[in-house]
Amino acid sequence: MSSPEQSAGSTAAHAQHLNPKVVVISVAAAIGGFLFGFDTSVINGAVNALSDEFALGAGLTGFAVSSALIGCAVGAWFAGSLSNRFGRIPVMVIAAILFFISAIGSGLAFGVWDLIVWRVVGGLGVGAASVIAPAYIAEVAPAKYRGRLGSLQQLAIVLGIFTALLSNALLANTAGGAAESFWFGVDAWRWMFMIEALPAAVYGIMALFLPESPRYLIAKGDLDKASRVLYDFTGELDVNLKIEQIRRTLEREEKASLRDLLGGRFGLKPIVWIGIALSLFQQLVGINVIFYYSTTLWQSVGFDESQALLTSTFTSVMNIVATIIAILLVDKVGRRLMLLVGSAGMTVSLGLMALAFSFGEVTPGTDAIALPDPWSTVALISANAFVMFFGTTWGPLVWVLLGEMFPNRIRASALAVAAAAQWAANWAVSASFPSLSNVGLSFAYGLYALFALLSLLFVFLWVPETKDRELEDMEDLKLGRTTKATKGTASAD
Repeated sequence: MSSPEQSAGSTAAHAQHLNPKVVVISVAAAIGGFLFGFDTSVINGAVNALSDEFALGAGLTGFAVSSALIGCAVGAWFAGSLSNRFGRIPVMVIAAILFFISAIGSGLAFGVWDLIVWRVVGGLGVGAASVIAPAYIAEVAPAKYRGRLGSLQQLAIVLGIFTALLSNALLANTAGGAAESFWFGVDAWRWMFMIEALPAAVYGIMALFLPESPRYLIAKGDLDKASRVLYDFTGELDVNLKIEQIRRTLEREEKASLRDLLGGRFGLKPIVWIGIALSLFQQLVGINVIFYYSTTLWQSVGFDESQALLTSTFTSVMNIVATIIAILLVDKVGRRLMLLVGSAGMTVSLGLMALAFSFGEVTPGTDAIALPDPWSTVALISANAFVMFFGTTWGPLVWVLLGEMFPNRIRASALAVAAAAQWAANWAVSASFPSLSNVGLSFAYGLYALFALLSLLFVFLWVPETKDRELEDMEDLKLGRTTKATKGTASAD
């Protein structure tokens, strides 16, 4: 445990200016997030063409689309233990290789079942990247700038989503359709997958030149390398003091493992449950419904297909803008307040969407739902407001918190468990939406509004503020409405 004097000394020793080198390596690490977003979105433009190519029914098509999420959960689960054993950088390289193999394999798939295998392989890379990037960035970033550097992960994700949508549209339009032949006589939908090999190769090559995490190096006893990384990249002035603080937080356990997460009243340490709950709420508010089913949503408010696709792309651009806003605010405003505002905004916007769709009318001769004025306008504005509230708060800040709030000795393992829970929730929400929408879109969005309200209560009661705290001080983190070490509802351990 760090004393107040030690914490003050650490703060004094910490550089006040952001070292450009740490920005560069944080951006390089966040490219894993770009591939994360690209890989999970690229199939959207190819789904109809590959369904026709392989003569798939609705059930098998849905499984092919969601199969990557299985790999995501598995990759996230094992990434923590692998990074503790071999280091953060080797796991990044492994993730890049998995992305590359998946891109080529998916593009050359000769049947739906090997396509599913390649998508699962890509999912393993996505899951690993979702764990290792925020952990690495948190471990090399100065406390004063950790929020905005950690938010680069989410910015990279939304840029990856946008790039996938854009590249799909360009390939399909140039070829005359996703199912049409393109370069070298290969169908455009296959190129949609294979083009991911380029950023995957860039990620793998850049990862080879990144310095290893100083926390990992200290855990392995390589103090000389750790000193150089802390001084040259993190900007730490009193390197010896920082190394001693890190060693104290690591020496309680000789070897990190998932067993270190056990404890507390409900089987896991309280801070681990906080991480899991943050991950679950990030998905249970239904954000991926907007991105996975947005075209259908916009058509229900009166847009034709081309307008719906254009609006979906505009929504992804809004998400990028929202993430940039979050990067500018997170280290000034703090994590808790931004999450509270985001939860309140999502509750209202989702509630308005649920209200608007309660006035939906079934179009004669079809199962499509149309909204009369003014409710179509209310739904349109509310959906975009929901994206903005999510994108400026819960989207990036959950990754920031997961990367920084766990004690050093359990960070990678705890982040892995939380990320695996997030991918499982992602799959559950995405898979359940068609059934919920059959009950009624008003019911579906009402349910997401309820989860948004519950997330507000959860943050207010349990989520601690981590702004400006050193990672070594997370051992003393108190859960709840105060950041004081002497108060709080529960301790992290």
